[in-house]
Amino acid sequence: MSTKLIPASSALWMMRIESSVFRHEVDACAAAASALSDRYEPIEALARWLHRFAHFVATKRGLKTALHSGDPAYENLPAYFEQRFVPVVAELLDAAAASGGIRSGVVPYDLLRAISSIVEPDDEAYTRRMIDLLVDGLRYQTG
Repeated sequence: MSTKLIPASSALWMMRIESSVFRHEVDACAAAASALSDRYEPIEALARWLHRFAHFVATKRGLKTALHSGDPAYENLPAYFEQRFVPVVAELLDAAAASGGIRSGVVPYDLLRAISSIVEPDDEAYTRRMIDLLVDGLRYQTG
């Protein structure tokens, strides 16, 4: 439904609801890391969470456009996204590095951007293969 046909106050209300739903979904995705860490070895928890995050990204078609639309309802979401996901990834990376499963020094934000860049919403198998390849690359250690 086009928001051009909806009164401005109703359109704003709908955008606020969408923003609220998005925040709830971000929180649920971030919270999944703890449960995965409790259940799996650190590298497996990281890999499973990255797949979960990729699914989250894949289901958010049009989000990038909305986030960069200049609309006040969406302007705080990129910061919220970063505040919730970067610490989660940092914790998963730190645990995996401490276990010797991956190299240290991986920048959490870089990893999130890499996953976001390889997600193909219409080809889940491709996305899974690329994440597995990326995780294999994290295992590489010099020395």
